[in-house]
Amino acid sequence: MNLANRFSLFRIILIPLFVAVVLYYSPEKDYLRLWALFIFVFSIVSDLLDGYIARRSKQITKLGTLLDPVADKLLLNTAFILLFLRKGLSAKFTIPLWLPLVVLSRDLLLVIGSLLIYLTQGKLEIKPTILGKFSTFFQTITIILIIFHSPLVSYFWYITGFFTLLSGLDYIWRGSKWIGAHEL
Repeated sequence: MNLANRFSLFRIILIPLFVAVVLYYSPEKDYLRLWALFIFVFSIVSDLLDGYIARRSKQITKLGTLLDPVADKLLLNTAFILLFLRKGLSAKFTIPLWLPLVVLSRDLLLVIGSLLIYLTQGKLEIKPTILGKFSTFFQTITIILIIFHSPLVSYFWYITGFFTLLSGLDYIWRGSKWIGAHEL
């Protein structure tokens, strides 16, 4: 396993630690909020590093092209679910139900569509789009702002929801086009 893939795997391993820190948070233990922020930001930085390392060292692998987005989605979806359900950490800014639903629904549709293509074609090429990257960027910023207790977070809910929905529609359109061209 190359270094970039180890970074992706490490990000997945950090998720239970992030969950534990958020679950044990209380206003009396505010330092845990800072730990949650640190773990989340560290995971995001390691995401940037693994992509850079893979490209720079020409170590892009099939495992890495699967592991990297899986690590991203696991972290972001876990964070949205956890911060919605665990009101204590985000008490000042309760996440509206529609936001985690949009994020989870889009990712579920991506997984179902990807499985459909893989099962019928025997191959799957995962290529993030610019809208997908914008969506991930705004999801990440939203989680950071929630943990940081920033008053700007409520604006980002709408931006994040918009780009998540738009990227989901784009992936559906691209997947439908691909399926049509390859006759399932």
